[in-house]
Amino acid sequence: MSERTISVGDTAEAELTVAYSDTAAALSIANEDSFPEVFATARMVAIMELAAARVLRPHLMQGELSVGVSLDVRHTAATPVGCEVKAVATYLGPEGELFRFKVEAFDDAGPIGEGGHVRAIIATERLLAGAAKRKR
Repeated sequence: MSERTISVGDTAEAELTVAYSDTAAALSIANEDSFPEVFATARMVAIMELAAARVLRPHLMQGELSVGVSLDVRHTAATPVGCEVKAVATYLGPEGELFRFKVEAFDDAGPIGEGGHVRAIIATERLLAGAAKRKR
């Protein structure tokens, strides 16, 4: 892997307006699943990952992408449909070949989540080949 010029403190954001499809209720897959119509933790995680991927995007070479390796977050407040949500990822530095981030999420009223996230940069072809081997 060639030297990358990512600086500690580099940030990127991802934003969305919470729709019903972003709620915990929308994640139900069986009748016995019952979740509230508030912003789902899974969607919060998704925009946190997207923000971190955006930090790395300018540093990718052709044929590369970044993938999430680990995530440790707390979802601390419920957000209703219609609110704006923003995730911010801040690059903390390398962890060997991996890239560590602080991730935070906010809605119109303030903080809703925070934690740590680690990403890797890999060859797209390698990822897809590995995934294809997992098919039965």
